[in-house]
Amino acid sequence: MKKLFFAAHSLDIGGIETALVTLLNNLNHMGYEITLALEVKQGIFLNELNSSINVIEYMPSNSKFVPLRKILNFIKRIRFIGKYKNKFDFSASFATYSLPAGFMARTASSNSALWVHADYLTLFNGDINKLKLFFENVHEDKYKHIVFVSNEAKESFLKAFPEESNKAVVCNNLIDYKKIKEKSLEKIEYNKDTRLVTFLNVGRHDEKQKKLTRLINACERLKRDGEIFRVLMIGDGKDSKYYQELVKDKNLTNEIFFLGKKKNPYPYFKISDCAVITSDYEGYPVFFVESFVMGIPIITTDVSDSKEEVDGKYGYVTKKNTEDIYNTMKKFLKEGYMIKENFHPDEFNKKIMRKLESLF
Repeated sequence: MKKLFFAAHSLDIGGIETALVTLLNNLNHMGYEITLALEVKQGIFLNELNSSINVIEYMPSNSKFVPLRKILNFIKRIRFIGKYKNKFDFSASFATYSLPAGFMARTASSNSALWVHADYLTLFNGDINKLKLFFENVHEDKYKHIVFVSNEAKESFLKAFPEESNKAVVCNNLIDYKKIKEKSLEKIEYNKDTRLVTFLNVGRHDEKQKKLTRLINACERLKRDGEIFRVLMIGDGKDSKYYQELVKDKNLTNEIFFLGKKKNPYPYFKISDCAVITSDYEGYPVFFVESFVMGIPIITTDVSDSKEEVDGKYGYVTKKNTEDIYNTMKKFLKEGYMIKENFHPDEFNKKIMRKLESLF
């Protein structure tokens, strides 16, 4: 039985956390022995993990007294090295940005991988020097593999590190489609309203990345046009209050509904007609595949591999501006969208598992 080690920040709600829990549970079912190390052992997804997965906490000291902090963290690192140095067949830092997760992953196995969930060149507004500095800071050169969840993320990385092409692997996130369909049957307070079109957005409320102001401003224009529709917003984050105030100011409280964090968002897919993503950048959105499984069309900005995966098959790809999002939502309100391809989740997962097994 191979022993696998994964490190991350926490298991709070989010696309990365959803992907990690799905991955670990699937690997555990296949007979792998799994250890998950978290900087903070918390999050609503903790109870979603299989009980046989070993979860440990590695929380660095953040004491304001710098000499004490350095001593405590040095002792913590030495203890971790003594206990876990090269004890695993494979290890991964699943939180790209996390220095503690990176340290743990590189310690736990010489066969280590850094998981990259975003197109960092877009994140850094095309500044290749910032991208280089970020990846040098997380010690990308010390990993045996660098795993990207989209081709776009890989190509951006290789513009700065062409010498690392032999380490770069593209591997989408696994999807637990049976659980998604099962959970979608849960009763909720909302019913499907066939008199109007319902749009759905699921994700963290972070304007820098998600740019939900584009969606809110597009809705303001649609209402001004006399369109009748509803938008369900699932998730929260540091910009939730800002978005809620904006919706009030624009008199959109009868059109846009903030439902907060949902451990189970899937019943809301059943009562929605279209998924909407307005982000500036993404890795490979779990929201894409969840929408594929639930059979609802997608309107997304041109992020990740959307041109290849979504456009003309499962929905529309827009430019990253309010005008194009507004026009595309208006088109959907008038014409709808007929999905052109059947999604085969078994084949999707098998392809991913073959890549993962080659890494292990």
